[in-house]
Parts: sequence; structure tokens; C-alpha cells
Amino acid sequence: MPDLLEPLSLAHGPALKNRLVLAPLTNLQSHPDGALSDDEFNWLTYRAKGGFALTMTCAAHVQRVGQGFPGQLGVFGDEHLAGLTRLAAKIKSYDSIAVVQLHHAGMRSPKELIGEAPSAPSDDEATGSRGLSTGEVEQLVEDFVAAAVRSEQAGFDGVEIHGAHSYILCQFLAEPLNRRTDKYGGSPENRGRVIKEIIDGVRARCRADFSLGLRLSPERFELELMEIRELARQVLAEGKLDYLDMSLWDYAKLPADEAHQDRTLMGWFTDLPRGNTRLGCAGKIMTPDDARLCLERGMDFVLLGRAAILHHDWPQKLAADAHFKPAQIPVSVEHLRAERLGPAMVKYMQGWKGFVEEPETEDA
Repeated sequence: MPDLLEPLSLAHGPALKNRLVLAPLTNLQSHPDGALSDDEFNWLTYRAKGGFALTMTCAAHVQRVGQGFPGQLGVFGDEHLAGLTRLAAKIKSYDSIAVVQLHHAGMRSPKELIGEAPSAPSDDEATGSRGLSTGEVEQLVEDFVAAAVRSEQAGFDGVEIHGAHSYILCQFLAEPLNRRTDKYGGSPENRGRVIKEIIDGVRARCRADFSLGLRLSPERFELELMEIRELARQVLAEGKLDYLDMSLWDYAKLPADEAHQDRTLMGWFTDLPRGNTRLGCAGKIMTPDDARLCLERGMDFVLLGRAAILHHDWPQKLAADAHFKPAQIPVSVEHLRAERLGPAMVKYMQGWKGFVEEPETEDA
């Protein structure tokens, strides 16, 4: 079993100096037009300084109408280049790989935020979403690829395609949400076509040493576990990706589908042949023992979310003490501020049950 601090090469681009990656985390800190703010810059670069081998942005939307939440980082226009360039340079100055996660919220784009009905693979009455035309899907592919090119121009080492969490690419994968009759609907192959076309586009138009990852959800969100396993098998075997990032919710859990509970959810992916493509996972990985167990069970690297919020220097703490104990939640607002979370992100974290201490109230 590799050690968590052991380097990991990628097929394209620089190697990871360790097996610890900053998960892409919603933080609500960018400006309303998608431009990078100082708070988001500080939050991300502090994790790079703390020793993470790869520092990934939050989901950055590739179309203005693909925004999923307030204060979201944008990568849909050249007006974002200045902030992105500043961010990439600072992350890389700490010997951390700089990556943008490319995103479109689809039916999860709030109408009040984007000023129009959200778009989706098919009309959706529950969310008021309208189905995209074939030409609009082709434009969506182009905008993902253009955002990758823009990220490369800004100096990033690579991008990750967000195909998880019921955002638009995940919506295409889900048969109940994708009722299309063109080349992007019907069979699992057709429903996965949009992701494959984005992968091919990035590979064709970005430099040879530009790294490329894909995030998938294995279940929930109207997805079928065996369909996602098959898609994972294909992208691992094709060798066009540098890594596949499985968002498991909980690395130790069994599948929700009782028919497939003879192994853990993770286990449905670690047995797949992967060639030179790396496999990582996220999901309640808090302690060094959690992270080591993921590698023991076949992962190449781990992505830390909540653990990295608590400790910007989680990798450095691990290097100093192989069995260090992370802070226990709930933590104080002061703790989060010291970890370089700006006011908007602190407020967001206060909405996570049990993560932040409740303010004391005076007795009546």
C-alpha cells in the first residue's frame, strides 16, 4: 500500500507530491459576476500553502446561465482571466497543482439567480426547467471545452469536469431526467455522450501536458450504480483522463441499492482496470486512518473536504504526526476565520448542522 505522503504521477502534467487533494468545495465567496474575490483567493491558496498536492477550485460555471449558487466562481468569460491567473500562480508557488473544476448546474440553477428558466436535458415541471435543443447541447460541450482552454490560458495545470451531484452532466446520465430522443438520450451510451465529447474536446484543444479529471456520483440523483460503474470502466480504460474522482458521500458506506450490498460502494470501482488513470474518492475522510484505509482498499489518492476546512495544513500535520487528531466539530467561528474562511463561507458553514458552534444566548 502506498503511503499518503508518497508522490503520485499523472499521465499528463506534474506529479502530485503526496496523495492528498483539496476537494472542490462550494464557498459562496466570489463576486456576483463570477470574478475571484480576495476571500476566495485566500481560502484556496492557504490550502496550497498547507501542503495539499492538488488544490481544486469550487465548481466554476462555464455558462452564465449555469450558475448554481450565489458567489460562485466563473470561468465563462475572458473577464475572469485576471483573477484566475492570479490564483493559479499563487497555488503553484506552493508546489501544489492548480486545477479548476468545470461546472454547469442545469436544472439546479435558481431562476432568481440567472434571470431565466434553468436548462436541463429535458423539460422538468418540478424545477421549471426547459430541455435543451441538440444545438444547445453541442454549445454546452463547446463551452465546457472553451472554459478548459481559458483555464489553461490562466496558467492552471488542469481541469476537472463536474459530472456529479445532479448538476447538468449528471442529469444527462440519469434516465428519469433525460428523456431525449436524439444522440444525447436513450441508451446509457447516448446519455454519457456529452461527457465523452467534453473529454475529447479538452484533449484536442489543450496542451499535451494539461491534466484532466472527471467527478462522478455513483448513486442517488436518479442514477443506477451499474450504469455508473460501466461509465467509470470505460473512461478508466480509454486513458484520456488523468484521474477519476468518485464522490461517495461516505467512503465506508454500502450501496443504497440492496441488490449490490455484497461489497462497499467504493469496492464497485476499485476493482476496475485503470491503466495509467488514477482513481480517487471523497466522502467523510477526516482522519489519517480514514485516508489510509481508502488507499488500503485500492484508491490512489483521497480528496479532503470538511477535513481541509478544519485544517488548511492537514498534509503538514500528517507529516509531523502520522496519527494526529483533527479538531472535533463543532468548531468556533474564530477557528474558521483563522483558517482563512471569509464571512460568506463562515455563514454558509453555519448552515451545516453540527459543524459550527451555536452562539451563546443569555438566559431569560
